[in-house]
Amino acid sequence: MLAVTILGNNSALPAYDRHPTSQVVTLDDNLFLVDSGEGTQQQLVKYRIRWSRINYIFISHLHGDHYFGLPGLLHSMGLLHRENELHLFAPAPLKQILDLQLEAASNQLSYPLHFHPLEGEGVIVQNDKFKVTCFATRHRIPCWGFRFDQVRAPRRVNPEKAIEYGVPAAFYDRLKWGEDYTTKSGELIENELVTNPGVKPLSYAYCADTIYDEELIEKVKGVDLLYHETTYLKDLEMRAAMRFHSTTAQAARIAKNAHVGRLLIGHFSSKYDKLEMFEQEACEIFPNTSLALEGVTFRAPLK
Repeated sequence: MLAVTILGNNSALPAYDRHPTSQVVTLDDNLFLVDSGEGTQQQLVKYRIRWSRINYIFISHLHGDHYFGLPGLLHSMGLLHRENELHLFAPAPLKQILDLQLEAASNQLSYPLHFHPLEGEGVIVQNDKFKVTCFATRHRIPCWGFRFDQVRAPRRVNPEKAIEYGVPAAFYDRLKWGEDYTTKSGELIENELVTNPGVKPLSYAYCADTIYDEELIEKVKGVDLLYHETTYLKDLEMRAAMRFHSTTAQAARIAKNAHVGRLLIGHFSSKYDKLEMFEQEACEIFPNTSLALEGVTFRAPLK
């Protein structure tokens, strides 16, 4: 299962009850936080997301609307007596910022925080279930996008067959990941007898702040869901370029040429109070486009 829940969709300034960028990616039983603009922890509470399950955080770049909510979130996790390890992937200078804040407050986190500096494109996390890759976007300062891929899709349990072969329901989650079951009498029940193949592995790409850049096409090609910033409508293409941002039409062209399943657009400029034109302009080029509205969860495969 792949899902993306939008916590914040605005650009630099909070406006019109829209919050700075943040979202949660759910990939099977893993939760990833991508960017953490101001107010992220309040949004997590509002949308009832169990932040204790977030073990990986990815920060795209060090403009405040993408990370000012992080120090408060890390502190609150400590106040809630978190013990699980937390892995933070971000531009290297963020570690100095966080260390200074912790030192100034004489604060000691209750959990191990592992900082991983983003120094180049490539795979940054991989195990037998998922892989996370980072890629450079073109912004005013070093900025990164992230791609999340299932290494293999979970298999589908056949309840009738599982009951027939005496596999208890408590073992079903392990069946999904290909394990065989051994009965109390020692009989081996092969996984293929009680499961069916899953859907193709799913994927999601997050394109953080960027000027229009066709090099992104290859990096996000074929993903089921693509998030691409659209700070401005298409009539402000020159302003977007000067500020190293993108327009609706530009994001849609990336999605179309990359043959993605669905495009999510966000990072809206605070100059706009209404968002309908963003979706309309993008859909003219790539019809399967949705506004990344706060509180909405987008799932793949599409239904």
